[in-house]
Amino acid sequence: MTAALLIAVLAGAGDATSRVALLRQVAAEIALAQVRAPDASWEPGQRDCAGLVRFAWREAYRRLEPGRLDHPLFLDDTGNPTDFADARTLVTSNLELLGRGDDARALLKSGDVVVFRQERPEGEVWHLMLVVFSRDGSRSGARVVYHPGENDQPVRVGRLDSLAREAPLEWQPSAHNSAFLGFFRFKEWIQ
Repeated sequence: MTAALLIAVLAGAGDATSRVALLRQVAAEIALAQVRAPDASWEPGQRDCAGLVRFAWREAYRRLEPGRLDHPLFLDDTGNPTDFADARTLVTSNLELLGRGDDARALLKSGDVVVFRQERPEGEVWHLMLVVFSRDGSRSGARVVYHPGENDQPVRVGRLDSLAREAPLEWQPSAHNSAFLGFFRFKEWIQ
C-alpha cells in the first residue's frame, strides 16, 4: 500500500475497497510480526490458531478504525455480537467459504483463512491459518501464518505452495483432503 492510500484511508477518503485492502494488509503484517515475538497485548491464554486470527484482525481495526471496536467484532453461533469466537465459531458464523479448489485459491487475498477440521477420538480439532501476500500484491510466494495450538509454541510461517505439496495429507489445502474445509474470507470484508 502506498503512503497516499494510507493517508486517504485514515482521513476517511478511501473507498470501501481501499479501506478493506489496507485492513487486510495490516492484519497480515500483525500476524507476521508474531513470528518474531508475540505482542505483549496478545493475551497468553488466547494464543492458539483462532486467537492469532482474532488478534490480527482486531489489532488492524484498532490501528486503522478504532471506532469499529466500540462493538464486538465477531458473532456467536446464534448471531449475537461477541468479543470471543473459537475456531469453529469463527468459521461457522463469521467467515464465508470461497471454495476448496484452485479457482478459490486464485481468489485469496491477505487476511483470508485456510481452514482444517480433523475428526479425532476426543472430538473435532479445528485449525486456522492466515493467508499473507507480499505488499506488492504479487501472487507468487503466498504464505500462511499460524499458531500450532500447543501452549508456549511459537507462531509459524510457511509457503502455501509448500503446504500443498509437502505437508502430511491432513494438512494439505487440497480438495482431495477431507480435513481441508476450504479457503475462507471474513464476512465483514466481502464486497
